[in-house]
Amino acid sequence: MRPGEQAEDASGVWGWRAVKIVTVLVYIFMFAPILVTVILSFNASMFGGFPMTGLSLQWYGKLFHNESVLRAFKTSIWIALLTAAICTVIGVMAAIAITRYEFRGKQWMNTLVILPALVPETILGVGLLLLMKWANQPRTYLLLVLGHIMLALPFVVLVVQARLIGIKRVYEEAALSLGANRFNTFRQVTLPLLMPAIVAAVLLVFTISFDNITASLFWRPPGVETMPTQILAMLKISISPEINALGTLMILITVGLPLLGGAIARILSGNRQ
Repeated sequence: MRPGEQAEDASGVWGWRAVKIVTVLVYIFMFAPILVTVILSFNASMFGGFPMTGLSLQWYGKLFHNESVLRAFKTSIWIALLTAAICTVIGVMAAIAITRYEFRGKQWMNTLVILPALVPETILGVGLLLLMKWANQPRTYLLLVLGHIMLALPFVVLVVQARLIGIKRVYEEAALSLGANRFNTFRQVTLPLLMPAIVAAVLLVFTISFDNITASLFWRPPGVETMPTQILAMLKISISPEINALGTLMILITVGLPLLGGAIARILSGNRQ
């Protein structure tokens, strides 16, 4: 091997090593805070830091006796369930209309549906809040749910659209040619094929709503807390070990649900093949 080629190979090896080191550092930067939160949630000490004095589940026990946390948890759960249900129905219909049909203003509709996903949540939060003040309307649960629907709906449309594009129209055309009407064609052909995307979209929307903090700060009624705003309120007082336990539960829900959705979607996709 000539000297020039040896030098080039050596620089390539060092380049790959540098990429690997940077990649590891990025992963550490991303996941170390999560790992520290989970570990400290089991710390027996009342101080939320290292060194740990022992292992204990006492902070989880205290959470389940904290009325404020339980109330915030229930609020986040029913808002996320309602948001997921409404977004799924509207999002599936919108995705089918945009993907399968031609009509006037289709491009505008597509843009308007996706737009909330492109605008920063803070801008949307302030904008909707100013609109409600201009209309002289108070902040209510209805405003909070509508806001969450506005934020989550684009993701349902995008997920279902991606699945619809991959479903060939020949299946639906074959059902129509055999005498099925459009509703039966949707119920017996399109819907089963869409089910993996729908399941993934439901869980994704639930997670987005449950984990939302920026918009909820603007839109929640006075005196009402969701789980993320409850954590923020607790942080203003002190960094209690209960916050680590609460953060761990939030991580389990917001990370576990998308993973569960992905697994269910893969299983359903495999069964359809």
